[in-house]
Amino acid sequence: MKIVQYCQHVLGVGHIHRSLEIAKALAPHEVTLVTGGAEADLELPDNVCRIQLPGLMMDADFSRFIPVEDGTDVDEVLIRRLTRFKELMAEIQPDIFLVELFPFGRKKFGFELLPILENVKAGTYGSCKSVCSLRDILVEKKDQASYEKRVLSQLNSLFDALLVHADPELVRLDETFTAAKDITIPIHYTGYVTPKPTRNAGAILAKELKLSGMPLIVASAGGGNIGQEMLEATIRASVILAETTPHRLTVFTGPYASDHEFIRLAELAVNHPGISVQRFTSQFPAYLDAASLSVSMAGYNTTMNLLAAGTYGLALPFDQNREQRMRAERIETKGALKVLGENDLEPTIFARLMADTLTRHVEPHGIDLDGARKSAQILCELYNCQENQPQ
Repeated sequence: MKIVQYCQHVLGVGHIHRSLEIAKALAPHEVTLVTGGAEADLELPDNVCRIQLPGLMMDADFSRFIPVEDGTDVDEVLIRRLTRFKELMAEIQPDIFLVELFPFGRKKFGFELLPILENVKAGTYGSCKSVCSLRDILVEKKDQASYEKRVLSQLNSLFDALLVHADPELVRLDETFTAAKDITIPIHYTGYVTPKPTRNAGAILAKELKLSGMPLIVASAGGGNIGQEMLEATIRASVILAETTPHRLTVFTGPYASDHEFIRLAELAVNHPGISVQRFTSQFPAYLDAASLSVSMAGYNTTMNLLAAGTYGLALPFDQNREQRMRAERIETKGALKVLGENDLEPTIFARLMADTLTRHVEPHGIDLDGARKSAQILCELYNCQENQPQ
């Protein structure tokens, strides 16, 4: 089975890492991962080939394109992307076209996705099925009715199945997409998609870090476009906490944090040998497995990493929309994390919170974290049904 998997990230790196987990689970099937955002450092398994389209990002309002390459004409980039995309699909002739988020999001990328999807439907690329890959919670829209009408029109006419990467016992699609009952294609809840720490990963890392039983706190800000104020508060609180509770703090600013922010945070930690500031690590699940406490934003990937590691977390939702707060508050009821407010970031208050939760154990939560494997299984079943249909 040959899969073309499309993922366009515009703010953080969560979307692309979630897509990569599904691609890994599809082994040994061949996956071509088509990306088009800013460069991201990815470790690709043997079954995955990555094709990077000419880069596009979005402005702060998600209203206009910004070419990743300085000085490049936007219209030229759009033409180059669509041309390359069509050539790629014609060359590969995939069995499955897996599209992350669209048509529920990435509306402006319809300039390239709609022609490709229409070609798939018309049989231009052979016997191929289009599948939408969707996270658990959708952000609210100014005109929800108009938004849902557009999504339904494109989803029902151009796609063959919808994968919702959520546990319906925690959150259901119809809670943030009220027209879910009008979706006519099959809807599959896969469970949450997250990498799981390998056996003894935390213990091995603890030895490498020479923790010698000292508690480790891991603070992270996802891609790094947001959350730097939270990381600063964590460093300041850690300094206070160290007066009574020896510990180590490792801070990950995220790959997209500005050089200015990275240097500023590193300077805050320079006189405190127990604090380390880094941009990124490919061992993040292992760090959480080794940690006694996590401090983070409340994005999909980080909260699922927490659940997979069984590490308690202090999570600050990004409140531009409902997504992170809704997810974090649901998980909080399961005893797996505490939702932070802005007032909690005052260093003295924050240090006290960290002390109170440093040895807290995660309650059994029962949340389905097998989303990557189940997604791969569903796609294989869709392919097999397609192959077994009479010609």
